[in-house]
Amino acid sequence: MNFMKKLFLSGSLALAIDISTDFLPKQKKSLDSLVNSSFISQNAYASGDGSDEPGFVPPPTTILPPPPSAQISSAETTVPYPGPPVTPQARSEKKRPPQPPIILTKLKVGNDFKYWCATPNDINNLLKRIKQTINLDYSMEVKSLGQISSDPESNPILFLTGHYHFQFDDTQRDILRKYMLKGGTLILNTGLGSKPFCDSARFELEKIFPEIPLRKLGTDHPVFGSYYDLQQPKYRKGAGRLGINLSQPNLEGITIDCRTPAFLSPVCMAVGFEENENEDYPAYSSDYAQKLGINMIYYAKTQRAWLRDFIEQMQFLDENKSNAGKLAIAQIIYDGEWKTRHKGLSVLLNTFNQKTEIPVKYNIKEIRLTDKELPDSPLIYMTGHESFSFSQQEREALKIYIKNGGTLFAEACCGRKAFNESFKREISITFGDLRQIPLENILFQNPNIVGQAEVTPALASKTKKPLIRPILLGIEKERRYPIIYSPAGLSGGWEFSPNPYSLGYNAVDALNIGQNVLFYSLIK
Repeated sequence: MNFMKKLFLSGSLALAIDISTDFLPKQKKSLDSLVNSSFISQNAYASGDGSDEPGFVPPPTTILPPPPSAQISSAETTVPYPGPPVTPQARSEKKRPPQPPIILTKLKVGNDFKYWCATPNDINNLLKRIKQTINLDYSMEVKSLGQISSDPESNPILFLTGHYHFQFDDTQRDILRKYMLKGGTLILNTGLGSKPFCDSARFELEKIFPEIPLRKLGTDHPVFGSYYDLQQPKYRKGAGRLGINLSQPNLEGITIDCRTPAFLSPVCMAVGFEENENEDYPAYSSDYAQKLGINMIYYAKTQRAWLRDFIEQMQFLDENKSNAGKLAIAQIIYDGEWKTRHKGLSVLLNTFNQKTEIPVKYNIKEIRLTDKELPDSPLIYMTGHESFSFSQQEREALKIYIKNGGTLFAEACCGRKAFNESFKREISITFGDLRQIPLENILFQNPNIVGQAEVTPALASKTKKPLIRPILLGIEKERRYPIIYSPAGLSGGWEFSPNPYSLGYNAVDALNIGQNVLFYSLIK
């Protein structure tokens, strides 16, 4: 007997009770009382659920599960009808094993079963696949947001799928924001690519994180490699109707301090979790969807564990926000994920002053290349994760800035391939190809001698070495380097907490390299 059956018989798995009643018309009354606790405002549905809008895709036809057999094997994943009354356990009987830890919570929404559970066996089957492939035993539950704890330890991952419009209120948005900032993960799945649900998901994520735009995740995002290599997606034939690039996975996210706590899949994963093999559905293949689901769970668990240490580390980092008598360093804003860490640059500047005792204090400001204040900053800094492009006006502004003696210091945060390729391309358009700066250059000598650098575990696994020769690329003009670029991540090390997926340098050497670049920009 598998753990899903054991939990069902013990009454400890909410899913077995909640969903099975939805299959039974005679229990409609109890279902209505259950839905009344839903976290979505009923007014959102009264004003239109989107079923009459362009792009709406109805839920798949639900087939009732067969009556349960006398013995349910461990391979079964369909949600059974309610079983017979549980016989009281005799003292001599063996105690049931404890419930596996909850990893996923499926969110209830709306005033009807169809709004939140069009694929009732999606999470069941996904957890079964995890047990079969990774040998990790997890359980799930079904709750409304009002029942959700803001502590991610109680409900690590929230999963919401649907086809219709939905809407949170301000209190619920605040709960979700706090939950995700504490380490929780929210996964929003668009049922069969239905536009009303996807539109609502984008709207709500913008409301929850107004300062951080939702972006498409590049194929080098860690979620596509956290367990399986999923850079090459597999779609069903029906996915051609979605009008998307079928050569890439389509996943969007909100990324904060190198961690993505909110995912939106515009392409349906749920029918794949459920192993509904209809090729006409606009969705991922079942195998790819399940592997992507496993990757998302693995990624979320890893990041939640890292975030605990990251938050603790950040409590000891202080920013000096006084601007009096300081030299401005500008962090460049561009159309892309331009701010990946919130304290790293400040920490670098503080450690630089402590290290060198040079009587120059820095102030950080955030501007675009086309800003009139750009010439006031002798050093500008740029970072990112994802692909980007400069406008022609930005290229011209950077060219003038460098010609007039300014210095550009850039790094690929977490060593991300997408940013690396974009940055090299943009510099090449205006200045020519970046070249590796010789290790004998003064850039590696003062104020720190950097002959070797300790790298993160993720980068060490690729290089097969824990220590490597540090690599900085540059554009040389008149025997100086006005453009200095690190293809390996630095800013995570500046904050003493590189992300576990970061391809970069650890804290000491990341700070040493950063301090050397600051020193070089002063003495050039």
